[in-house]
Amino acid sequence: MRKSVKSRAEEQFAASQKKDQQALKQKEKTAQEREERMAKLRALRLAKEAADKEIADKAAETAAEEAAAEKTKARAKKPARMPQAHRR
Repeated sequence: MRKSVKSRAEEQFAASQKKDQQALKQKEKTAQEREERMAKLRALRLAKEAADKEIADKAAETAAEEAAAEKTKARAKKPARMPQAHRR
C-alpha cells in the first residue's frame, strides 16, 4: 500500500529533526573539545610564566648577592684613610 502524503511528511520531519539533533550534538562536542584545549593551553601558559618568574627571581637574587659580595670585596681592598694630622 502507498503511504499517505501526511505520513511521508511526518517521516521527513522526523528525519530532519534527527539530523538537527545530531548536528547540535556534534556542535556541542566540538565546542567542548575547544574549551578543553584552551583550558589546557592556558594552564601550560600559566605554568611557563610561573617558571619564568621563578627563574628571573633567582637570577635577580643571585645578581644582588654577587653585587653585595663585590661591594664587600671592594671595601676590603680599600686602604684605610690616614688621619688628617698625618696628611701632607
